[in-house]
Amino acid sequence: MIKIKRATWSIPYAAYLFVFVGLPLVMIAVYAFTDKSTGQFSLINFTKFFSAQEDFHTFIYSIEKALVNTAICLALGYPAAWILSNSKLNRSSITVMLFILPMWINMLIRTMATVALFDFIHIPLGEGALIFGLVYNFLPFMIYPIYNVLKKMDRSYITAAEDLGATPFQVFTKVCIPLSIPGITSGIMMVFMPTISTFAIAELLTLNKIKLFGTTIQENINNGIWNYGAALALIMLVIIGLTMLITDSDTNREEEAGGLI
Repeated sequence: MIKIKRATWSIPYAAYLFVFVGLPLVMIAVYAFTDKSTGQFSLINFTKFFSAQEDFHTFIYSIEKALVNTAICLALGYPAAWILSNSKLNRSSITVMLFILPMWINMLIRTMATVALFDFIHIPLGEGALIFGLVYNFLPFMIYPIYNVLKKMDRSYITAAEDLGATPFQVFTKVCIPLSIPGITSGIMMVFMPTISTFAIAELLTLNKIKLFGTTIQENINNGIWNYGAALALIMLVIIGLTMLITDSDTNREEEAGGLI
């Protein structure tokens, strides 16, 4: 009988990652650093981005809206996750399922339903509708990772803090929040990064009057400006990578501090 090494089973997954992840990233980098007119290595696509006021302002605007959306989702999501994870207040998983159900529906369908709802109650589409749509679509992605961390949290830490005379506010700020940092970080990453790159929500909820960075990338790719569109996508990937590194380092420091509580 022929014995197959365990490493052999990873070959299909490695091939899949190479074809559908690694190769597209390499192609983006090649297009981004190539001058379309000459076909040679060039930084012209990046200099064009920083010199094009509209595209650069769209990028800054997208980051601003991503920060606003992340802050609102965190402000709404953490209390919801806290309530759902508290077994004394919620003994059924039905409520948790109600928060997760919207994630099962395509984001485009949810956004189109939001447009129809605003039209029905005669609310004008614009920046306010955009913020509402972003929060509505991404709030479950903030609640669920925080809920998972809080649900698995060792309650003996809370009991020990209460036995040592800590007030409920001190227990929450000194014990619960530090221990839930990994969930908060995951939620922030799952909300902040997609918000920057989204385009369908902005197009539908603002009647294409407000553009996010994802819309700019889409327009360049659809118009055949592959090199410039690839440069914009690469810039976004770099920002996302830096954000992940910063949040990971902050999470490690918080976990080390939490271990000293």
